[in-house]
Amino acid sequence: MQSTRWNLVYAVTALVFALVIAGLVMAVPVKDGARDWFAPLVKNGWMAWTFPVALFFTVIAGLLAVFTILAIRFPETPKRGVLGIETTRGDRLFISLLGSAFICLGWLFFFGAPLTWALILCLAWAVAVFRFV
Repeated sequence: MQSTRWNLVYAVTALVFALVIAGLVMAVPVKDGARDWFAPLVKNGWMAWTFPVALFFTVIAGLLAVFTILAIRFPETPKRGVLGIETTRGDRLFISLLGSAFICLGWLFFFGAPLTWALILCLAWAVAVFRFV
């Protein structure tokens, strides 16, 4: 049986995402000598691909990559939590992301921007989901 070099797998994964984020930072347009973080990355594009939007999707892709590596490296058996259904790490990630979306939407409806406290609530929600669900 061939041994897997997990440290190399972790390093390559981290390097790939560091390069993607560096590429995103370099793609941010410069206006009047300063980076305009909220300007479109693709001029006249069909979607407003700003740096925060691209970073959000990059983080989601990174989470999926990390959870895939964890599933291969440390296989798990589903656990039954407070919902009464069996969930795996991936299920709990999906539940936490879905709940976080609703928390942010509710925050925007009731309080408006900024979402600083909503993101803190989202982190608490994710911790609770991974712990109890």
